[in-house]
Amino acid sequence: MEIRNKQGHLIHPGNKANFFDNLDLHEAALEGMILQGAHFDGANLAGANLRGTDFYWGNFFRANLSGADLEGVQFQGADLKGANLTNANLRNANFGRDNLGGSTQLQGATLIGTSLTATNLEGAEYSLETVFPERFSPEAAKMILRGQVNPLRKKRRHRPR
Repeated sequence: MEIRNKQGHLIHPGNKANFFDNLDLHEAALEGMILQGAHFDGANLAGANLRGTDFYWGNFFRANLSGADLEGVQFQGADLKGANLTNANLRNANFGRDNLGGSTQLQGATLIGTSLTATNLEGAEYSLETVFPERFSPEAAKMILRGQVNPLRKKRRHRPR
């Protein structure tokens, strides 16, 4: 699957396995695609048009989705731990439970300035490190507080003395 930017220029030739980890895909045009289980860990998708894309069980660990258009996106069961969603359009996006009852992971994610109008977050997990827009209540959205320790920190090894 080729990935093009908003101007139609090729930015990645794609691959059959749908692994796009650590790629610079800013302003990519992936509107309405089916990318279930795709890996975008550490990828830069800033300003991308992802409207209506199906990312069921997708992986976006530490991905940059700032300013992306994610309206109507399906994120059920996705891993968005540590993802940057600052100023993203999340209207009508679905972060609810997957078909097996699994939760979408938002621990340590940043959602400052996002539009969460009609967004389904019921059952999605967050941590104390998750940063929400002003006046947003994860409890009112029926989200689940899990993992009070920052998932991005490496475990410290204690040396025997």
